[in-house]
Amino acid sequence: MKYDVIVAGGGPSGLMAAIAAADNGARVLLMDKGDQLGRKLGISGGGRCNVTNAKEPEELIRHIPGNGRFLHSALAVFGSREIIAFFEELGIKLKEEDRGRMFPVSDKAKTVVEALVRKAEESGVELMTNSPVSRILYEEGRVIGVKPRNEAALSCRAVILATGGKSVPRTGSTGDGYVWAEAAGHTITELYPTEVPLTSAEGFIRSRELQGLSLRDVAATVWSSKGKRIVTHEGDLLFTHFGLSGPVALRCSQFVVKELKQADSAKITIDLRPGDSEEAVRTASWELAATEPKKQLKNVLKGYVPERLVPLLLAKAGLAEELTWANLPKLPWTELARLIKAFPVVVNGTLSLEEAFVTGGGVYLKEVDPGSMGSKLMAGLYFCGEILDIHGYTGGYNITAAFSTGYTAGRSAAAAAAEVR
Repeated sequence: MKYDVIVAGGGPSGLMAAIAAADNGARVLLMDKGDQLGRKLGISGGGRCNVTNAKEPEELIRHIPGNGRFLHSALAVFGSREIIAFFEELGIKLKEEDRGRMFPVSDKAKTVVEALVRKAEESGVELMTNSPVSRILYEEGRVIGVKPRNEAALSCRAVILATGGKSVPRTGSTGDGYVWAEAAGHTITELYPTEVPLTSAEGFIRSRELQGLSLRDVAATVWSSKGKRIVTHEGDLLFTHFGLSGPVALRCSQFVVKELKQADSAKITIDLRPGDSEEAVRTASWELAATEPKKQLKNVLKGYVPERLVPLLLAKAGLAEELTWANLPKLPWTELARLIKAFPVVVNGTLSLEEAFVTGGGVYLKEVDPGSMGSKLMAGLYFCGEILDIHGYTGGYNITAAFSTGYTAGRSAAAAAAEVR
C-alpha cells in the first residue's frame, strides 16, 4: 500500500492535516482539484491572512457560536498559542492587531501559503493539484481508498476530508465532501450562509441615499419578532446598495438567518453612540443645539452623528431640518435621542451561501469524535475544517478552527494508519 493517509482538499485545514499526519510518521498524499493550494487562505484577512486569534481557548470558543464547544479537545492540544509557535518556527513572524487578530508581519497571505506548502513538502507529503476526487472507497465499514476522476483507484488506510463548505466557491469550496460523507452514512445538517452581508428593502436602502456610508464603533442588535433582544455586536458597519455589510453586519448574520426561519423579516437597531445612555444622548444633543440657538438642526447634529444620517433621523423623529433650538419641541427631541440609540433597519434576507464568507451547517458533530476528528460510523474516515458543522465569527476564529481540527485529524489518522499496517 503506497499511502497511509490521503487528504482530500488543499485549504488551510487540509494542509495542516497533511503536515501533522506526515510529521507523525504517515505516508501522505494531499489531493486538490484546483491548480493552486491554499486558495481560500490566500484571500483571507483581505489578502493579508489572519492566521489565528491570540485569545485563550475559552474566549476563542465564545467567538465560535456555531458549535464551538466541540473544539475543546482540539484547541487544548493545538490552539492559538501552538498555531503562533508553528508559524514562527516556519519563519513567519506575526503581529497582533485589534481584537487579538494575528497577521504576518509581511501583510501578505502569499507568504503564509508558501510556508505551509514548503513545510508539507519538507515533511514528505506528496502534493497533487488538478486532481479532483470522484469518490471515497469504503468496504466492510472502513475506508480502503480514493477514486480520482479519470484515474485508477488509490488505496490507503485513512482518508481526511478537508474539502470545505460551499461558501466562496471560486476557491474550490463547492461542497464535494458532503456527498462522500453521506456515502459513509453521515448526516449533513442544513447548510446556510454565515458571516454574510444582509439585505433590506427599506426606502433609504432602495434609494441608495446611504450607500457607502461607513459607521465606526457602533452597536447593532438583532431583535426577535416578539421584541426580545437576540444578540448585540459592536464594531464597524457599512451601508450598501442592497443592505448592510461590514464586520458588525456579518457577525449578526447567522442570527438573522435563524430569525428569518420564524418570520418574514428581522429588525436590527443601530446604536450610533453605544457608550452613552439614551438620557445622556438627549441631554448632550439638546445642550449642543442650545449653544447655537440660531443654527438649523441639520447643521447642529452633523457633528454629533454621521452627517448623511441626519435627514433620516430628523424625518423619523418628526423634526424639520430647518428648525432651530429657539422653537424646538421637546417630545420629538426625546424621539430623536431614541433613534440615535436605536436606528431601525428591517432586514429581509442575506446574500447567498456562495457569497458568504463561511458556511453554516455540515457534518453532524454527534457522528464525529471530538478528540480525533474521526468518524464514529466509518473506520479510517476523518474530518477537518469547514466541512464540519462548526462556524465562528470573522477575525481569525474560523481559521483557528481549521488549523486545530486539521492538526487533530492528521495526527489521529497517522496513529490509526500505523495500527493497521
